[in-house]
This record gives sequence, structure tokens and C-alpha cells, in this order.
Amino acid sequence: MALMAGLFVTLLNVVFIVTEQYWGLLLPFILGIVALGVFALDRVLLFLVVATPLSVFYMDERLHLGMSLPTEPLLAGLLVLLLARIFYYAGFDRRVVSHPLAIALLAYLFWVFVTSITSTMPWVSFKFFLARAWFIGVFFFLFSQLFREKKNLYRVQWLYLVPLAAVALYALVRLGQYGLENKASEWVMSPFFKEHTSYAAVLALYIPVAVCFTFMPRQNLNRRLGAGLISLVLLAGLLFSYSRAAWLGLMIASLAGLLIHFRVLGMSLLVGVLLGGGLFWHYQEDILLALQENTTTSHGGIEEHLESVSNITTDDSNLERINRWKSAWRMFEDRPWFGHGPGTYMFRYAPYQKTYDMTLISTNAGDRGNAHSEFLGPLSEMGWPGPLFVAAIVLLTLFTGIRTYHRMPAGRLKWLTLALLIGLISYWAHGTLNNFLSLDKAALPVWGFSAALVVLDRYHR
Repeated sequence: MALMAGLFVTLLNVVFIVTEQYWGLLLPFILGIVALGVFALDRVLLFLVVATPLSVFYMDERLHLGMSLPTEPLLAGLLVLLLARIFYYAGFDRRVVSHPLAIALLAYLFWVFVTSITSTMPWVSFKFFLARAWFIGVFFFLFSQLFREKKNLYRVQWLYLVPLAAVALYALVRLGQYGLENKASEWVMSPFFKEHTSYAAVLALYIPVAVCFTFMPRQNLNRRLGAGLISLVLLAGLLFSYSRAAWLGLMIASLAGLLIHFRVLGMSLLVGVLLGGGLFWHYQEDILLALQENTTTSHGGIEEHLESVSNITTDDSNLERINRWKSAWRMFEDRPWFGHGPGTYMFRYAPYQKTYDMTLISTNAGDRGNAHSEFLGPLSEMGWPGPLFVAAIVLLTLFTGIRTYHRMPAGRLKWLTLALLIGLISYWAHGTLNNFLSLDKAALPVWGFSAALVVLDRYHR
């Protein structure tokens, strides 16, 4: 039987080569993955973790369809497998599905589906919906079952950290050939990452985990040394990514981690936020004048890059981000209930730009990114409920992580819980300035870390 199957596959490959249909050569690989998905799902998921940092983006110009290879075809197949398991077994793990964070994710997916129906570009929106469905379906729901076994909570992080460190080392070596200059930092991580901001966001997600593994109690010495080396590589990669938003996100997350550890969060934090907001409101004119006096641009070294964060007068990067935010708000005002459709911002925002807001890097071609916000993007694409669902997901993630951390007994799992939570805070803080959840490399840690917190809350507390 095995011989017959081998001969059949060989014959098919010959036919594909003769007809120049080279995509067909992937058929044996696809069939093998399907078989593993049925009989050894955990191995497929672990392979997916290793492959994600190393995946490359492929664009089919004829179909106008882009995807990350080999991860996204694999994710599509795993989503089908997940749905088959749900229907075959008449349900899913109730302790996971009944969790408030899981309910919020399902509600969010439902609203993405609804607004895809009402979209101004249904084809674009349904592609967005399918991609978001297989990211959340696999990285959150299937990984939640993988994490029920404690060793997988650590194994998955290691399997992502090692190839990510290899990518960071590759980018640093290439950058070193250009004298560590700012401009080269925008592309040296290709083909694994398309640009430096998404690369930096993922590094910031995993740095707390790498540091945690370095100092975690009862940890093997070799693993400590390995984690320490990875931490240094990721930190260097983040520093020389020249991504100000990622730097800021990690700093905010580190401070939040200290506040969580010392139980400062709560009423005292709320009072601090209200006091800070009141002072900002009272002195807003003075603050605006001070910001306008900053003319340091983001084209210099690390020091100039940091100083340019508050430059809203001459820095094109900052001004273009404000232009995108204003365009998103105008799109929301035009279609406040259902938005223009998931994934349509980049194709629809051009008419909503104002001449006085545009910069030297502005475009009307829809080829330079999105709304630069995980909140304003959904506002323009899915109406006012969109950012509410995102905010609910963020708040429930924080609540779950904080509650689990304080209830967890001292030990390795408690350390890991805080590291995962700090990583997620860094991403969601960064998410006010950029959005990367349409990329597999960011979606895996964001939804995977969230799944780990839910499982820690439900099973390992």
C-alpha cells in the first residue's frame, strides 16, 4: 500500500513538472501535514511555532493574494481541522470557551464577520476575516489545548525564541555591514520581516520571556546561559531596530510589571491616571507649545531617535501617523456603525486626507501601511463597536493575567505568568501607535500568550 502511494505521488510530481505547475510539488508535504494534523496535532503546532519566525511573505500578482509561507496555508488547514473536531466531538473545551477572554474573542470575530458582509470591499474583508479566524482559532483555541500540558508552556516559548534570536542575529550582522546606521535598520531583517517596526514589536514581546528564563529559579544552568545570550541578542536587536514605539511599549510594560508585582495597581493607579489626566488638561497649551519647539528628527542616532518621539512639527514619521489617525476618524464619521469593512483602511483612506495634514511620505496609492493603531483601525473599518471589542480583549487579558499572577503560588509558573503579561502589555501599548495583528509573527505570541494566561487561570492555578 505504501509502495502504491509512493508511486502515485511520484507520477503526480512528474505531471506537475511537465505542465510547469510547480505548486503541485508541495502536495506530498501538504498530505503529510494533514496526516500529522489528524494523528499528531501537537507536533504540527510545535512545527508551526518554529516555522513562524522564519516564514517569508509571498505575493501572487495574478490573484492579488499574499501570504506567509509555510505558515498561513498550514494555519488554514488547521482551522478546518479545528472546526471538524468541534463538530465531530460536538463542542470544545468548556473551561476555555467559557472564559471571559475567549467569549470576547468570539464576539470580536462575529463582528468582523458582520462588518465583512456590510463592507465596501467584501472580497478584501472576507480575506481579512478568514486570516483573523485562523490566527485566533489556531493560536488561541488550539494552543490552549497544547498548554494544558505544563511542559508545553515552556517548550513553545523556547521554540519561538531560538529562531527569533537567529533572525535578530542575522539582522544585526547585516546592519553592522552598514555601520549600524538608522536607514539600513528599516530593511536588514528581510525576508523574515517586511520592515523594522513589526520586527521590533515581536522582539519586545519576547524579551520579558527570555529575561524570565535567564533568572527563573530551579532552571538548568545551560538553559540559563542560553536564555541570557538570547536576551542580549534580542535587546541589541530591539535597540538597533530604531523603533521608538517598541522602545516606549517595552518601557511602559516593564514599569507596569513592577506595579503589578508590588500590588500598586488598583485604586492608587487609578488616582495617578486621573491626576495625570487632570494636569495634562490644565497645562495642555503649555505642553503643546513645548512639543512644537522640539525639531529633532528621527533620522539620526539612538539619542536623536529618542528625542524625536515628541516632535510633532517637523518629523515626517510622527506627522504621517497623525495624518493616518485623522483619516481614520473621518472615515468613522462617514460610516459610524459598520465602518468601511475589515482590512479596507489602506484602500479607502486616501480621499479622507486633508492637504494640510499630508507629509512628504504621504500617498494616495494605498501602498504604505494602515491606520497605525489597533484601536483607530477597527474604528474606521468596523464602526464604533470595533475598538470596544478590542478594548474588552485588552482589559480582560490584563485582568486575567494580574489575577492569575497574584493567585499563583511562588515558583516557575508565577515567573512565566508575569513575563507573558509584560510581553502582552508591551504589545498593546505599542498598539496605540502601530498595528501588526494581521501578521503571523505577531499574532502567534499575542494570541498564544493570551491562551497561556487563560490556561494558567483555568488549569494550573
